[in-house]
Amino acid sequence: MIIDAHSHLWLRQDTQVDGKPIKSLKNGRSLFFGDEVQMLPPFMIDGVNSAEVFLSNMDYAQVGAAVVVQELIDGNQNDYLSKVQQQYPDRFFCMGMAWNLDEAKAVCDAGLKGIAFPGHRMKESLLDLMPVFKLMEEKELVLSMCLGDDEHQIAEMKEVIKECPKLKVAIGHFGMVTTPSFKSQVLLARCGENVMIESGGITWLYNSEFYPYPSAVRSIKEAAEWVGMNRLMWGSDYPRTITAITYRMSYDFILKTKELSEQDKAIFLGENALRFYGFKNLPDLPYIKNMSE
Repeated sequence: MIIDAHSHLWLRQDTQVDGKPIKSLKNGRSLFFGDEVQMLPPFMIDGVNSAEVFLSNMDYAQVGAAVVVQELIDGNQNDYLSKVQQQYPDRFFCMGMAWNLDEAKAVCDAGLKGIAFPGHRMKESLLDLMPVFKLMEEKELVLSMCLGDDEHQIAEMKEVIKECPKLKVAIGHFGMVTTPSFKSQVLLARCGENVMIESGGITWLYNSEFYPYPSAVRSIKEAAEWVGMNRLMWGSDYPRTITAITYRMSYDFILKTKELSEQDKAIFLGENALRFYGFKNLPDLPYIKNMSE
């Protein structure tokens, strides 16, 4: 049983961040802060990062379900993700984007399961969003929060956890594992019983090392020593990470390592996410042999 705790979907990128445009181009490329980059695999020629293409990847890689978060660089995808949630309720746990109380209420009304905040791109205080977090706690929405390498912001996150003890919180990008704030972010899991750490983007953060990411495995072991393996979840950061590796490769370096026990692998790759997000009715996904095997 494998569950992806950090992925992205969009129909098209067409937004601005800090006054700079981000737009889908052709052949999987995007205009990104003034540069042309390979945002998607080149076979996704129309720039659409759809649920259906992701489901095909998930089925092939035997990933039963995925949490879909949002990022400023992709633009607001609430309308699209609401449709995805309705169409594939057993496969996706879709997060909305909201920056005030009215927008958060609209996320609830749209049937989305949580709200994702790219905190590493925020200039305002997290505490300004406390009314939103209180509403999320009341409505049982899950908070996905990616933080920057900023001890002040991490301290604010501690205050949020303290003020909203029943709010489920998933800290993304594995606590920015390659930065000095890694331990401080992971230790947020000690601040409340509903706080988890997910590894979306860990292969991007260790991209210079590349597959099979031995330093990433060591970081997972280190985080488990600090907060326990039951507080850690696997995430892929699909689709951006699969411009460098296949979707299956984003987790099979965990399966193949001898540094983790089989029990820890099962907990990290799926069991924790199943419990935290409450997925049910996961499909049976048998291994399909490659033609080249």
